[in-house]
Amino acid sequence: MGCSSKTERSISLPCRSHPSTVRVEEELNKIKTWDASLKEINYGLSRLEDLYKCMEDLLNLPLTQQALSHHQHEKWTSDLQDGFILLLDICGTARDVMTQMMEHARDLQSTFRRRKGDSSIETSIAKYNCFRKNTNKDAKKLIAAMKQIDNKIKATPLLELDQHVSSVIKALREVVAASISILHLVLLFLSVPILKLKPARWSLFSKLLYKGAIACENHLQENVNKLEKVDVALHSLCRGDSIEGDKLQIAQNSLKSLEASIEDVENVLECLFRRFIKTRVTLLNIVSH
Repeated sequence: MGCSSKTERSISLPCRSHPSTVRVEEELNKIKTWDASLKEINYGLSRLEDLYKCMEDLLNLPLTQQALSHHQHEKWTSDLQDGFILLLDICGTARDVMTQMMEHARDLQSTFRRRKGDSSIETSIAKYNCFRKNTNKDAKKLIAAMKQIDNKIKATPLLELDQHVSSVIKALREVVAASISILHLVLLFLSVPILKLKPARWSLFSKLLYKGAIACENHLQENVNKLEKVDVALHSLCRGDSIEGDKLQIAQNSLKSLEASIEDVENVLECLFRRFIKTRVTLLNIVSH
């Protein structure tokens, strides 16, 4: 799978005569040429949603349904179904984690506003850090699972298939591959570990943060930096090297910024999750008849 700035795969479908097939190819090629280092993550997720709309049209063709329902194609469709189940799981998990992260951010902000004492603030920060550590581990496990299913689907040869069946299965494979590539970016964001710096560097990093001098090379890096900014702000609250009011305000601003970014991605993930369900159900209905 790897982490490249572009989705490296392309697709050239043998059966190009039907408009639904052509639209799937066009959407796949848009994702192929999408440069993740220049575009936002939720842009990639939105492109993926458009791809699934076209894929549904292709799956709903009578010719497609008749071809895929044949028993001799069970091996290919079974592997693809496994892929879609995993994508559902990953998308749903990522969406839920985003929701939980927003809740933690809001809880922290609420604690800061109440300012009932250092112990209350430190307890809330400890809960947030524990959540981040668990999220980091879970995201890494999902990345490994995606790589396994991607390898499994690629390893299944396409032999003795008629033209339309071959076109559809190749398209489905590419749809899964594109989904894995883009969801991988989301998981990379969630797998970012809590920023750890030596004491001497915390002071320098904090000064850069407070002056707004941390540059963001792309949206993924921007989101990562927002997580790191929160890490620095929360760490600073546990130290006595700054005025408490300033530290609280910086932490509040960092959390608000992170919350806004997460909410945008969460909304697109919710729409994409519904698309995954619809495609999965459509494919299941086809092969069960």
